[in-house]
Amino acid sequence: MNKTHFLLLLVSLLFFSCAKKNDDLHRKTTGKINTISVIIDDQLWNGEIGDSIRNKFASPVIGLPQEEPLFNINQYPVKLLEGFMTDTRAIIVVKKEPQNKFEIKKNQYASPQNVFHISGKTGADIIASLEKNAPQMIQLIKQTEIAESQKINNQSLLNPQVIDNKFHISIKIPTGYTYVLHKSNFMWLKKEINGGNTSLLIYQVPLNYIKKNPNLISNIIKMRDSIGNLYISGTEPNTNMITEEAYAPYLSKITLDGKDAYETKGTWELKNDFMAGPFINYAIIDKEYSRILVLEGFCYAPSKEKRDLMHELESIIKSVEIEKR
Repeated sequence: MNKTHFLLLLVSLLFFSCAKKNDDLHRKTTGKINTISVIIDDQLWNGEIGDSIRNKFASPVIGLPQEEPLFNINQYPVKLLEGFMTDTRAIIVVKKEPQNKFEIKKNQYASPQNVFHISGKTGADIIASLEKNAPQMIQLIKQTEIAESQKINNQSLLNPQVIDNKFHISIKIPTGYTYVLHKSNFMWLKKEINGGNTSLLIYQVPLNYIKKNPNLISNIIKMRDSIGNLYISGTEPNTNMITEEAYAPYLSKITLDGKDAYETKGTWELKNDFMAGPFINYAIIDKEYSRILVLEGFCYAPSKEKRDLMHELESIIKSVEIEKR
């Protein structure tokens, strides 16, 4: 091969490589919300490594009345890595290799995407890496799924002015929701779905309404139940919404729109009635407006799985931005 041919071949290869890279960058991820592709050979998937992956990524979602997995998992053998599953937003690639490695590659095949590469000399090494890195992986996947849901919601939004005028916040609520009730410090929006509905509550209480530990969770329950008693009830008398007494809610401290907030997940029920379902409540400590701003989502869908309904509500709530004074 003479030099001219060699240079032409080299330029062609470089052009093809760059073109492929640009194509990958422009590819958009697809797939259902809360779904992971796991690229792992059947022998590893059907053993302890597969058990570890399922225990971490398909564990029950907290706060739901029935068990539902954190993520749906689709497993494929390594030889299919270049196939259609590279378009999914979350990919976990697991291999036995001569060295132990954990690596995160953003947008490797498409965008937005997290690709997690885990390899180890032995099965025990791979399991140890999964144990160590699973919390970070789950957090990244959740963040990407929330962002994807928000992108879908943003395609058609309610006019934000009504909520802005009342609460001094911006929140992106899709047009499927309608206003059910307006009060001076309370708002209820609802969306009808096949077999039930989802609801969003926005309200505010005085800054000192929730006292810190050891009474924090009981104060949040008391706050929710007082709102239910005032505004949310069934068709019969004395059927107001309360926090289900049989199960203690899950409480965690987070940051939302740069402010300290308390995230509470649990189940609600109608007193003296049979209606019930999950809720997710965010109490934001908003010192600038001397208030606790509360955003809560709950659903009633007895014949449907509820994980993705609550995920949609969470994605709406986490779009909130509080105006500066």
